[in-house]
Amino acid sequence: MSSRLVLVIGDLFIPDRAIDIPAKFKKLLSPGKIGQILCLGNLTSPSVYTFLRNLAPDLQLVKGDFDIALSTPAAPATYQAPGAPQSDAAFPIPTALSKVVTHGSLRIGFTHGDSIVPPGDPDALLIAARQMDVDVLCWGGTCKFEAYEMEGKFFVNPGSATGAASWNDETLGSDEEEDRNTPSFVLMDVQGDVLVLYVYQLKRDAEGVESVGVEKVSFRKGATGA
Repeated sequence: MSSRLVLVIGDLFIPDRAIDIPAKFKKLLSPGKIGQILCLGNLTSPSVYTFLRNLAPDLQLVKGDFDIALSTPAAPATYQAPGAPQSDAAFPIPTALSKVVTHGSLRIGFTHGDSIVPPGDPDALLIAARQMDVDVLCWGGTCKFEAYEMEGKFFVNPGSATGAASWNDETLGSDEEEDRNTPSFVLMDVQGDVLVLYVYQLKRDAEGVESVGVEKVSFRKGATGA
């Protein structure tokens, strides 16, 4: 893999709850920088699939609760030259509810999270991580960023890349700016047993000016006292 960076993204809900991935995010996410993408579901848009497919050579998808196959049959596949941009017609609906990838000495599991009950519950997530036998568990569904360590495992929710609201969100339908979810995604850089998480969030100041904030969180497998 030409790049160690792994993009974790999900819950985009385009065009149902958002128009597009924010332009400032798209500017940061350019081809050649990312080696693998873990998409946690609710892609819901052929254009977003195409954007992600052209962004990295390895796109891994799991099914979200709104990833529903279209009732009309897909158009016949057409030949595309190697290296040519993917067509919007190529939009396979994922069927896997969870997957596991390995980077360095870390097993990283990812799932949409609609099967986690209660949604986002730490104990339920810990059980899921143990069942999947993973060191890191990425989940979605709540549309809000979270990252924390518990009992030697690392849990990451990248939030919604578009800032879309979740059905579990008490502020769904709110017109108040401060109540809206903050658009976010994360990049993971794994070296051996260390994972460095870069959190990107699109924030807006009192004048409505948008800027991308970046925070860094580290996790070391087997570390004590964290």
